[in-house]
Amino acid sequence: MATIKDIAQLAGVSSATVSRVLNYDQGLSVGDETKKKIFEAAEELNYTKYKKNALRDRQTIRLVQWFNDQEELADIYYLSIRLGIEHKAEELGFTLLKEPLDQLTDKAADGTIALGKFDQKQIDALNKLNGKLLFVDFDASTEGHDSLVVDFSQSIDLVLEKFLEEGHKSIGILTGIEHTKGSDLPLSDPRYRLFKQKMIEKGLFKEEFVIQAPFAVESGYQKMIEVLENDQPLPDALFASSDALAIGAMRALQEKKVRIPEDISIIGFNDVSVAKYVSPPLSTIKVYTEWMGELAVNTMTELMKEDAPTPRKIMIGTELVSRDSTKKRNA
Repeated sequence: MATIKDIAQLAGVSSATVSRVLNYDQGLSVGDETKKKIFEAAEELNYTKYKKNALRDRQTIRLVQWFNDQEELADIYYLSIRLGIEHKAEELGFTLLKEPLDQLTDKAADGTIALGKFDQKQIDALNKLNGKLLFVDFDASTEGHDSLVVDFSQSIDLVLEKFLEEGHKSIGILTGIEHTKGSDLPLSDPRYRLFKQKMIEKGLFKEEFVIQAPFAVESGYQKMIEVLENDQPLPDALFASSDALAIGAMRALQEKKVRIPEDISIIGFNDVSVAKYVSPPLSTIKVYTEWMGELAVNTMTELMKEDAPTPRKIMIGTELVSRDSTKKRNA
């Protein structure tokens, strides 16, 4: 595992600055550019260095980004996928044309990777671009488009299995709120839908243990502060729909003297590089985000070579990484 010192050296900052940024220290006055360098360095150090292999005929892939730089810093899930795409494109010798969703051009590209969440109007606009089209982290298969998505059902099974093995019966969820860009249409959190379904099947679902907040560290913090100050009941175990939400909630709980994991066990989702550096280190569902980005480029390479008779939907499996934010419930 990369150390704080390794990250500091790569980012060109002090170890103390790295530690405070990775722990989302609100008292630290550091610009977004420095934060970006630190987060990218942390992700980079999880990588095997690639060798470049130039293609005989250099091709272009358009990467449509849903998140801007500032939004990536709020929850680095998409930053990690983007880095995987960039590294694989560089390794295979592709030219990568990066365009924000709201600034699409008619520049020629052999294929487009659309990373993020999209409404129908945006899907239609993307479909008009030249070349092949692949959606990443969004299921557009019903629209006839190839899609690469996370297996959320398997993920929730892993979370519930862990909590139940530890003897927790009172299990809650901190679910994420998000909207499409432009049209601002609400997007349902598939983790919540599956969590509710599986908890109902087990006879354990309780509405009072459902907490909602936007996908960001500060949102998780503010929402948990609100819960605690309103004396709302807390479950014995809490699943957060992203590591960012989990980290924010953990900071609020610790400020209010709620012990983790003695008073409440917490599992996050994504296993971004930051998760292992918070205190206590966060147990989380690992999504192989860098590899997901690499797979997107490999899949696009296949799509550009030949037409498939039907759109493919590729499910990305996950695994549970157990750290110190969970423990067995005292009898």
